[in-house]
Order: sequence, then C-alpha cells, then structure tokens
Amino acid sequence: MQQTSKKDAYIALTIATIAMAISFMVWASLSPVSNQIATEFGLSASQKSLLIATPVLLGSIMRIPMGILSDRFGGKKIYIITMLFTLIPLALIPFASTYLFLMLCAFFIGMAGTTFAIAISYVSTFFPAEKQGLILGIAGMGNIGNALAGLIIPRINANWGFDWVYYTLIIAITVIVIIFAIFAKEMTLSAEKKTLKQSLSVAKDKNTWYLSLFYFLTFGSFVALSNYLPAFMGDQFSISAVNAGLFSAGFAATATFMRPVGGILADKLNPTKLLTTGFALVAVMACIIAFSLTQYGLFTTMIFLTALTVGLGNGIIFKMVPMVSKGNTGAVTGFVGAAGGLGGFFPPLLLGIIKQTTGTYTLGFILLSVFAVICLVTVWAVYVRKPAATA
Repeated sequence: MQQTSKKDAYIALTIATIAMAISFMVWASLSPVSNQIATEFGLSASQKSLLIATPVLLGSIMRIPMGILSDRFGGKKIYIITMLFTLIPLALIPFASTYLFLMLCAFFIGMAGTTFAIAISYVSTFFPAEKQGLILGIAGMGNIGNALAGLIIPRINANWGFDWVYYTLIIAITVIVIIFAIFAKEMTLSAEKKTLKQSLSVAKDKNTWYLSLFYFLTFGSFVALSNYLPAFMGDQFSISAVNAGLFSAGFAATATFMRPVGGILADKLNPTKLLTTGFALVAVMACIIAFSLTQYGLFTTMIFLTALTVGLGNGIIFKMVPMVSKGNTGAVTGFVGAAGGLGGFFPPLLLGIIKQTTGTYTLGFILLSVFAVICLVTVWAVYVRKPAATA
C-alpha cells in the first residue's frame, strides 16, 4: 500500500476526480451540439448517432491498455499524458469542414474516456480495502463530466459560438494538468514489474467477464442515455437544445451521485444481492419507458429512476473489482471499464437505426429490458444461488 499521509491521499482523490470530470466533459462534448452539427452537415439520424457514439469506442477499448500502463508506470504520469493528448483533437474540431474529418476528431476525443481506468488504478493505491467501495465510488463521480457537458456546453455554444466550446475545454484541460503536475503525488508502484502476460491474466478469471457483463449494462446505460438524451429529447418532445441539455445533465448527475451510495451499500451489504434487485428494476423500468415515449411525465420519471438504479449499480460493481485481482486493479478496471464503455457505444447506434427503420425508439428500450433480465439471471445463477463461486 502507498505509504503517504491522509492529506496526500485526499489530494490525489480530489484532483483525480476533478480531472476525470473535465475529461468526461471532453468525452461527451459532441452530444449537446449534435443537432446543430446534424443540421449544418445534413446528417441522417444514423449518421448523427454514429458521431455521438464514436468517442465512446476509443474511450472504451483503450481503457484496457491505459489501466495496465497506469499499474506499471504510475497513474499520475499516464493521466497527464492522456489529457495532453486530448488537446490535439479539441484544437482541430473548430476547423472541421467535412463529416469525415469531424468523425476523425471525435474518434481521438475518445481518449478522454480512458481516464476512468487510470483514475481507479491511481486512487485505489492510496486507501485500504475496507474503504474501496466508498473511495472508488467518489472517484467514479468524475462521471459528472457528462452532466456538466449537458449543462454547460449548450450555454457556451448559445452565447459565444461553437468554436468556443472547444477553446473552453482546452483551457480547462490545461489548467487541471498544471494542478495535477504540481500538487498530486505519484502512486507507489509495485517492486515487481508485471509483464503484459501477467497483467492480462485477469482475462482468465471468469469474475472479470461477469463484472464486465454487468457493467456493460449499468455504465453502458449511463453513457448511452446521457450522451443520446439531448438528441432524443429534441427529436421526441421538440424541446430546445438548452433544455435538452439540462435534462441530460439531470440524468447524468443523478446517476453520478448515486455511485458512491452504491459503493457504501456494497461495503456493508452483499453486493451480488444488491445487483439482483437493481437488474430487476432496470428490466421493469425499461419496459415502461418503451411504452411511454409519448408521455412526457411518465417517461421522465422512469428515466430518472433508471439513472438512480444504474448509478447505484456502478458503485456496487466497482466495490467488487479489487476482489478479482489484488495488485492488478488497473488491468481489471480496464477490462470492466471497456465493457461499460462499449455498453455506451452500441445503444446510440442501435437507437438511431431502430428509429430510422421503425419510426420509433420502442424496440430499443425493449432490448434494454431483455438484457437486464440476462444480467439478473447471470448474477443470481453465479453468485446468489452459489455463494462459493464469488471471488
């Protein structure tokens, strides 16, 4: 364990969480302005969905190597390098004149999403096991960046224009990099340097894949809905970009603030039984949403209850992550985080295709309900019915 003072530990936690929040604003920055981009570039529903989903792809896949690199070379170093890299696509987006170039920038903006795996690897070394649920829940609150994107970006765009959305993000990233470099301590690295094969050995543990499946649902729902809601609300209920951004921000904030609550509950109660209840609730709520797409009041109520449930689920699942492979948290986080990110990549694409093909989003939410049932059956069969199978 890292031999540092409590002050060092809490400074690391605070700065890493703020850095993730800013990075997640970058990661979600195209969603709040997607309707404007679609109009200017003449995009179809599926093209707009692809643009929104593209940053999620790299931000998901690259969580695996970035988590491993963080374990090996130190989270502070990898964090700073990653944030500096995101300045490149941020600087290029205002000059995008074609859909292809914009897609390329969107792809590399995805690196901002890898900060989740880096932050978890970094922060976890500063705190004892009995506090991991709460601490990793707090670190995971960096997801609030999705809410901030929905809240702030439409206003910057409305008051100062599209280009200043990205100039503002460049300034924010630069400031937090300087703060990180000056005030945060590096994590203590293991004396024994793990080989790539040793780091990837977590893939042989079935628990890694079970947690990945569960996180695909909970975090995937968080990312997919918080990213897609601005466009969805504009299409479905014809509300303004600013109000749609507020709605998306409310969803993301609700899910984010429930994350540490989920961690605290998992510190005190059986996390697998908590997940069973959570998946059952998601299955029911997704069905209700599917058939309330024209009923604003019922739809919004169910969406916010879903945010609450998946937020708790995110915290519960990451309490279980250190159980899989001690000393290899970055690698496990990379796998599980990648699965969660991919869970946010495919649904917007699917929703766009379903909407374009059927004229309604109903089937998309039915599929979400079906997937929640699959997760429910899996967690019950593997963990609840056979307690001895847990990590």
